[in-house]
Amino acid sequence: MEKVKRFQVSRRVIWGSSVALAILASIPKLFDAFSTPSDIIINSSITLMFSIFIWYYNIYSLPKFTSQRTHKSLFNWKLLLSVLMGILVMVILVIAHQELFQVSKMDAPIMFELRGVLINLIVYMFLHLLFQNYQTQQIAVELERTQAVNLGAQYELLKQQVNPHFLFNSLNTLKSMVDIQDPQSSDFILKLSDFYRFTLESRKMDLISLREELQILDSYVYLLKARFEDGFVMLNEIDPKQYDSAIPPFTLQLLIENCIKHNVVSLDKPLKIKLYTEGDFLVIENQIQLKRGALSTGVGLDNINQRFMHLIHKEIEIDKTETTFKVKIPMIYDYRNN
Repeated sequence: MEKVKRFQVSRRVIWGSSVALAILASIPKLFDAFSTPSDIIINSSITLMFSIFIWYYNIYSLPKFTSQRTHKSLFNWKLLLSVLMGILVMVILVIAHQELFQVSKMDAPIMFELRGVLINLIVYMFLHLLFQNYQTQQIAVELERTQAVNLGAQYELLKQQVNPHFLFNSLNTLKSMVDIQDPQSSDFILKLSDFYRFTLESRKMDLISLREELQILDSYVYLLKARFEDGFVMLNEIDPKQYDSAIPPFTLQLLIENCIKHNVVSLDKPLKIKLYTEGDFLVIENQIQLKRGALSTGVGLDNINQRFMHLIHKEIEIDKTETTFKVKIPMIYDYRNN
């Protein structure tokens, strides 16, 4: 995973700007005939120390460090707090310099305070503009990454939907049925047609109702039953009250296909899959009877998980024991399709 770039302000910017402000503050003293080198040093020292403090105070009051949400307005209570804190610090610095250097005559405190407020405003606005620009860039990067993940998931889903291997097996099953003049051949053709019609109609949708998904699944299961006969058993125990909830299209088909891919399906050892609801989750459960040498890449489950993360920011849950394998997918109740 790509590491997020942290927001940082260069120390050279902080110290360079502080030194520059200290020099600017001492310039008027150079043209004052009554100023002494001690006055210039004290004046510059106070400005330098105050500028450095204001830089670091404002940096560590950003949402990045306080976990607070960014304010839409640049001028808010944080600016007021920064100004008040600056006034207090400036008073402390002026008193400390007076006591340390035993200065009898200094500029009026109000001059230092006005200078401090001005420095505070400049640093605050400059820093927050930099931070807002940084956040805008991060949002753009995250949006681009999310779009790339979603496009990848949709592409993988499309490959799964129009699975050449599944189509090849279905056509072989149909050929066998026609050869033996099975009276169910016409129904098989209709179900195969329905399944691929559903595929074309639903592939551009982010979500469909669970009722529609089960209709698609009905055609898919019919094709599987024609191929595996009693070697494949599916039990639908989903509460009909949940049929109006939503689900990414072909989720159930992909999960059942995943079960068949990794488990033995035969008349001697039927594969039983059960669908039911558990709290706010739809559960797909099957007993484990792995094929010899079967290896799981996790691509199918990862594909489904990415789609749920993209749509509702929730992950699927996997519960595996020695005998059963469960995939729990979040139920979606509030949705609008594009």
